[in-house]
Amino acid sequence: MKIIIVGGVAGGMSAATRLRRLMEDAEITIFEKGPFVSFANCGLPYYVSGEIANRDSLLVQTPESLKARFNLDVRPFHEVIQISPEEHIVTVRHDGQEFTKSYDKLILSPGAKPFIPTIEGLAEAKNVFTIRNVPDLDNIMASLEDNPQEAVVIGAGFIGLEMAENLTKRGLHVTIVEKAPHVLPPLDQEMAAFVQAELLANGVRVITSQSAIRFENQGKVIVLENGQKISSDFTILSVGVQPENGLAQAAGLELGLRGGILVNENYETSQKDIFAVGDAIVVKQEITGQDALISLASPANRQGRQVADVIAGMKRKNKGSIGTAIVRAFDITAASTGLSERSLSMNQLPYKALHVSGKDHAGYYPGATDMTLKLLFDPNTGKIYGAQGVGKKGVDKRIDILATAIKGNLTVFDLPE
Repeated sequence: MKIIIVGGVAGGMSAATRLRRLMEDAEITIFEKGPFVSFANCGLPYYVSGEIANRDSLLVQTPESLKARFNLDVRPFHEVIQISPEEHIVTVRHDGQEFTKSYDKLILSPGAKPFIPTIEGLAEAKNVFTIRNVPDLDNIMASLEDNPQEAVVIGAGFIGLEMAENLTKRGLHVTIVEKAPHVLPPLDQEMAAFVQAELLANGVRVITSQSAIRFENQGKVIVLENGQKISSDFTILSVGVQPENGLAQAAGLELGLRGGILVNENYETSQKDIFAVGDAIVVKQEITGQDALISLASPANRQGRQVADVIAGMKRKNKGSIGTAIVRAFDITAASTGLSERSLSMNQLPYKALHVSGKDHAGYYPGATDMTLKLLFDPNTGKIYGAQGVGKKGVDKRIDILATAIKGNLTVFDLPE
């Protein structure tokens, strides 16, 4: 069987390696338009400060290592520019040349790209960067050689917070601008307040309920909605991502929420023998049953393995995701799983919220630190809707257990057990 995978990293490479374990004789080819087929995208911000000191540490596998270990035909700098679903053929561009290759099964794993808002003056700005891959990181590192002093991070989601921390550790004076009323919008306001306090304690200036509406002086000046002007030598644009759907759209695949690729419970798209996984697909929010885009590495890795199982003939269903995520900001960790209070209100679901404060381990043993947990549940059935936690350590353990409880359909009545 000939299997072609478009795009590497989490979804594509986990599909490829799992397929090889299940199908020894399959011909597996991976086309990646960038230079690296397997890199640690979650680690990119930490290279900026030197916390991850070696750039090679970010490169998880190479085409050579994947060929040697898994007999995979991995081709970087190969961009698939067209899919012909009827003929089961892809057209690939490499080094200015084009060629075609046929497939029996095709897996799309194009990921998500940074959302670039239409901001006046952005095209003329010379100091504005997004971060998605290693070449982006190289551009950022080259710009930091000029010793900028003032940095602005637009967007206070996961990547925005990590970039703010690492730029601060590098010695820059950092301002975060966030359109939502508080940093880390996936969390609820009272939980995000702990993170905001940590940012302020580390010298980061935080501006919320504001967005950038204009860049002046080639990006050196950023104008906010309220007319406030802030100067910036170096700006990171981190206002979210959108599915990389150009190839799928051109091939006539059905798209859904915000342009995400629609797949069924077997990761099949609307075209026969074409599958899709990762940040580019629409998933089911498992708790509400509604469509969602969940751009996280762990679900992409799982989806890659599941789609390999499906192609190999195993019964494996895509049940959806609950969006468990964790981020560190300086000395504080914030994590969440399931639905937030805001999303419960938007979905008009009846809920109760419970807050618990305590230590991460027994108080008599040295080094115990404070932790705050929030649990959201249905007051009638006890169904667990979601949880959030902030603290110096031990947050991951609690949220993992609550995520497992949600997946296992435990209720709040089971938790005391």
